Amino acid sequence: MKLSRLLLGLGATALAFTMHAASAEALDDVVKAGVLKVAVPQDFPPFGSVSADMKPQGLDIDVAALIARKMGVKLELVPVTSTNRVPYLQTKKVDLVISSMGKNPEREKAIDFSEAYAPFYNGVFGPADQKVTSAAELAGKTVGVTRGAVEDLELSKIAPPTATIKRYEDNNGTISAFLSGQVQLVATGNVVAAAILARNPPKKPEPKFLIKNSPCFIGLNKGEPKLQAKVNAILAEVKKDGELNALTVKWLGMPLPSTL
Repeated sequence: MKLSRLLLGLGATALAFTMHAASAEALDDVVKAGVLKVAVPQDFPPFGSVSADMKPQGLDIDVAALIARKMGVKLELVPVTSTNRVPYLQTKKVDLVISSMGKNPEREKAIDFSEAYAPFYNGVFGPADQKVTSAAELAGKTVGVTRGAVEDLELSKIAPPTATIKRYEDNNGTISAFLSGQVQLVATGNVVAAAILARNPPKKPEPKFLIKNSPCFIGLNKGEPKLQAKVNAILAEVKKDGELNALTVKWLGMPLPSTL
């Protein structure tokens, strides 16, 4: 009886070690397969969208291509939404998430992150006739937000009880709700507001107040130190040689901040 228990214990330990080793060698698996699978947005310009000829385009797509090129492997893009990008990573459908993702304590419990690769901040935006300068002044207002996004999580913490937060499944839904008047205000990222302004709509989203400064990070599974180190080394290289700055200027219309 004691021997069988000992063997079972040793077997469980060996299995745990094997699983950890397999996870830790994720970079080797990518290199061996010759393919890097990356989750990217398809409804979040200028980070990720679909062009008129149905090709993916945006900062995140270009950053994914840059990392795959530096690794010497082919790139496989996997379109995701803000709600399924982490599950896709955890179920090994993708190797990395490059999807304008901010870092917060809850996400850090589930996945690991690279160094920051792009500037991003979240705020509340609305037309000029909405006189709102703080979260407290959202009382009685209706605010649209993309479900599961950083601004959804942060706004839920600071909005007064009488504010109505309407959640939409993707950014297109949130933008459409604002433009069609379903919501008075929208909580989103600065680049999304800029993308709305580029359409020259009758309702222009002016910044009302800052929710959170939230640079973008690349997400990867826990227990993958070699992959994390490789991604960070590539980011450091392209920050130094100006490649990443060129992409930031191209897609965000701003240089890469020196603090990033």
